[in-house]
Amino acid sequence: MNGQEVSRVLINGKEFFGDDPKIATKNLPKEIIDKIQVVDTKTREEEFTGKEAESEDKTINLTIDEDKNKGFFSRASAGYGSGDRYDVSGIANYFENEKRISILASANNINSSGFSFDEVFDALGRSAFGLDLEGGNSGITTSRNLGGNYVDEWDDGKYDLVADYFFGGTDTENSSSIIRENILPDRSFFTTTETDSRVRNDSHRASARLEINLDTMTRITYEPRVNINISESENNSISQNSEADGELINTVETANFQENLRANFVNRISLTKKFGDKGSYITARINAQNNRQDNENIFFSEREIFSSNQVDLQDQLIDVQANDDQYSSRLSYRQNIIENLFLDMRYVLELRRYENQRNVFDFDTATSNYSDFNQNLSNEFKATSNIHTPTLGLRYETEKLRTGGRVGVLNANLDTDNISQQISFANSFTTFSANAFFRYKFSRSKSIWMNYSNNANIPTIQQLQPVEIVTNPVNIIVGNPDLSPSFNQSFRISFRNYDFKTRSGYNLFASFRHIDRQVVPVLITDDDLVRTTTYTNVNGAMNANMYAGYNNTLDTEGDDVMRYNIGLSGRFNRNIGFSNGVRFTSDIYTFSPSFTFTYERPDVFQLNPKLQLNYNNTAYDIFSNRNENFTNTEVGLQSTLFWPKNFTFGNDLSYYRFGNVSDAFESTSLMWNMSLGYQFLNDQATLKLIVYDLLKQNIATRRVTGQDFIQDVDQLILQRYVMLIFNLKLSRFGGMKGAPNANNGRTRYRRL
Repeated sequence: MNGQEVSRVLINGKEFFGDDPKIATKNLPKEIIDKIQVVDTKTREEEFTGKEAESEDKTINLTIDEDKNKGFFSRASAGYGSGDRYDVSGIANYFENEKRISILASANNINSSGFSFDEVFDALGRSAFGLDLEGGNSGITTSRNLGGNYVDEWDDGKYDLVADYFFGGTDTENSSSIIRENILPDRSFFTTTETDSRVRNDSHRASARLEINLDTMTRITYEPRVNINISESENNSISQNSEADGELINTVETANFQENLRANFVNRISLTKKFGDKGSYITARINAQNNRQDNENIFFSEREIFSSNQVDLQDQLIDVQANDDQYSSRLSYRQNIIENLFLDMRYVLELRRYENQRNVFDFDTATSNYSDFNQNLSNEFKATSNIHTPTLGLRYETEKLRTGGRVGVLNANLDTDNISQQISFANSFTTFSANAFFRYKFSRSKSIWMNYSNNANIPTIQQLQPVEIVTNPVNIIVGNPDLSPSFNQSFRISFRNYDFKTRSGYNLFASFRHIDRQVVPVLITDDDLVRTTTYTNVNGAMNANMYAGYNNTLDTEGDDVMRYNIGLSGRFNRNIGFSNGVRFTSDIYTFSPSFTFTYERPDVFQLNPKLQLNYNNTAYDIFSNRNENFTNTEVGLQSTLFWPKNFTFGNDLSYYRFGNVSDAFESTSLMWNMSLGYQFLNDQATLKLIVYDLLKQNIATRRVTGQDFIQDVDQLILQRYVMLIFNLKLSRFGGMKGAPNANNGRTRYRRL
């Protein structure tokens, strides 16, 4: 929202389907809303203790009108179109004071997440557009979703429960063509790849939060969560590697089929006790997270090297089982020293145990089975770590001013035991951390915020293991046990002068991060394009971001609405890498100016033109002749006509131009989506005809610039279809059945 992220949407101060803001904002009828509040996002602990928010994100709290806080509302949509495209979705809600029960379901094959219900473009699904200045979504996804949410409290708020379950199933087909230039210090080679894939995934997600308020000063919170993913994937690819003059070096053909099970279980319990009314409190929290993974992969590859007429075959069954158990405890204490000044003390203990077993079996032609155990490519290891982090800080809080800081020590111990190769090693790290912040609120709409922080990131087990991992014969990985933790320093500043009521004002944001001892890969590529990768620490990596946005609502006569937004975002990344052992630096600059405008005459029409440019520049210190400079462009116009009465006619046109894309791919597109709807049954029903990608020009082409490569990608994308959709709304609030909207039931597309 105007340069600030809206991380939560609450209804009467409570979550609606977890933390997903889209489901709440798109499905709660506005006629039952009494007021809308935009506040700083707080954790449950901050809300209970009265501590000011640490986050700069925003939360929207929708309060239901008291005399309508009982009843139900439901919406359903069903559509079918050309090419057997379909979209079906529905949501039903029952609420009575503090109790709320919600159920939703959807199924479609148009790349939509469902639950959009926008009167103009609901069946399209914004994610279905598949195009943006970064390249957009790709593939064609068939999805199905089912979820339920329950919220209630008992005994005058002593017990407070939020629980939800969500099932999501997807089946995605995709194909891609890739042209990649790989840049080495003394040469370049090209890789062309054709890939087809299909991924099927079913996920089950359940979570709950039970709060027990023993009294006004004491709260116990229990939060369990379960997430299970079951997936199957098929992937086939053919690649050719050639010299710059076109001479073939090798070809690689791969095919693999994977079955994967991932399970995540989390249990968290906390106790918070407040002391007096001056903000002092103590919190104890215990967290247990248990992760399980079981992956089975049938992998086949055939690589032909032309210089030696060598053919390498790999036909294997790879079975991987991994357990990752993480336990942590945190003790926090805040003491009010004098008025508005607090002493904060915290101690965190983190324990982790990780086990990984990879068994590789080669195909045995004698038995026609994967029965030949491959000792060299199999691996089994265990790792344990413990991290201690004590911190001490001061914080000063008034209505206008919040400032403070804290310092701490991080001590980490890591022990690894590679059972397969009988190698064990231990590492110990100690680093210091600091944080300081300042926020001053000049008025309700104007504030400035600054923050400095540093932290350390410990290398991963794979990066530290001094063992060859030959899971891919053309990319051998060897860890480095002498790595040090990376050290990051970040500074952020934000200034906002924005009136949410008039939707006018401006917002400025900038951040800078410097990284010392960054862990980066060191790649060595031989003449046959076999790579060996290890890791080292480097200094000098950095990145910076900025955003400036100005919004203004113009004074108009009558009910007309005119407003515009001007935005400018920029990014700078300095990356340190190694190409064939030679260190290099790449600087990547991105600038994105944008302009959007809204002109609305209520119940007649709405116009939304926009313009966005994305300028990209990449400069290398050792590949100066391979520097990249290109601009992507988007020009769009959304128009909606609410005339004659009960009719809605919408058009969405977007022109895209992707700069500097290979001549082998399309680089321009004119997307045109159209919708014609008719409302009846007292505006509770809508019949609508939509046409997606009217000109059949949707593309998924993009250029990606990496540290030592330039890559053009063209992928499968959803294209033209025609669909007829029927929408129906039923509701009853506080004894009022089917209460109409203030604007004759029309719900038009809005942007925050």
